[in-house]
Amino acid sequence: MEYLFLIILLVFMIGMMFFQTRKAKQQQEERKNFWSNLAPGTEIVTIGGLIGKVVEVDEQYEEIVLDSEGSLLRFTFRAISREYVRPAYVSDDDVDENGNPIDHSADQQDETQEAQPQQIEATVEETFTETDTDNQAPMPKQ
Repeated sequence: MEYLFLIILLVFMIGMMFFQTRKAKQQQEERKNFWSNLAPGTEIVTIGGLIGKVVEVDEQYEEIVLDSEGSLLRFTFRAISREYVRPAYVSDDDVDENGNPIDHSADQQDETQEAQPQQIEATVEETFTETDTDNQAPMPKQ
């Protein structure tokens, strides 16, 4: 019984090691493909957080030249973390308390309608009834 437990534990540990090394190899292959596909004009982020555009790639020495706001910097391939994707920015004024977008075009239409005074046309007709006398004013019809 004890040997069976040890064998199961040993198989489980070997299986975990196998899957971890397999995953590490896949990640390493992805990094090599990323480094080999770098081209001038690509925006990247270094492991230190520097954001810049690729100016030159030297595959022989595994070096890359970045332009970061006018400063040319040389890094090794291993210093490159990932490709830079600017995050989307949404102002707090553009979403409601639940995070749903607010439609400002409807608000602008309401404001333009409120700004224009509405004209109401009404007519009042004067009619006399048979009981009216000469000294009473005419009654408006409602």
